[in-house]
Amino acid sequence: MHSYNEEIPNLNMSRDELLKERWQKVVDKLSAQFADGDALDLDAIIYLIGVQELGQLHTSYKKDQKLDLMHIAICKVLEPYGFYEFDYVDEDGWPHYKVKAQLPFLKAGEQSILMKEAIVNYFLETDYIQ
Repeated sequence: MHSYNEEIPNLNMSRDELLKERWQKVVDKLSAQFADGDALDLDAIIYLIGVQELGQLHTSYKKDQKLDLMHIAICKVLEPYGFYEFDYVDEDGWPHYKVKAQLPFLKAGEQSILMKEAIVNYFLETDYIQ
C-alpha cells in the first residue's frame, strides 16, 4: 500500500519548481535522443513537436516549412489552453488550426514560461515523461 505522498510525487514542491524539473526532463530526454546530448533550446523543441505532429519524420524542410512546423507545434501545445482549435488536415498532410482566442500580451519571460508549461503538458499527455 502506498502512502499519500508516494502517489503524488513532489507534493510539497512549488508549481515553478515542478515546471522547472519537468522542463529539464524534457530537455534532457530530447537532447539525448536528437542532439547527441547537446542541450536543445525552446525553439528546437517546438520544431521537433511540429515534425512529430506532421508525422513526416524523414523529410528535409525548407526554411518557410520549418516556420510552419513551429506554428503547428505552437497551435498544438496551446490548444488545451483554448487559444487554438484543430481545423483540418490539408491534401499534403499538414494540420491546420483556427484561432479561438487571442493570446494575451505577455512579456518575453512570461511567454517562455507559458510555452514551457504547454510543452511539458504535451509531453505528459503523450507519456514521453512522467
